[in-house]
Amino acid sequence: MTPEQTNVAQKMTSVKADCDKVSAGPKKDRALKHYHAAEKAHQAKNYAETNKELDAASAAIS
Repeated sequence: MTPEQTNVAQKMTSVKADCDKVSAGPKKDRALKHYHAAEKAHQAKNYAETNKELDAASAAIS
């Protein structure tokens, strides 16, 4: 794995853990929507889009 791939994978793990901690409701729904988009972007090896969606997921939780 390249350093970029490793960083994205670690960020995905962190954001997923944060999403799991949030109580059910609109914040969690929005965060998971972005997280799932990040997963799709990651599978497509689009790391810029993955980071963008992970940042949006984190912002939705805040």
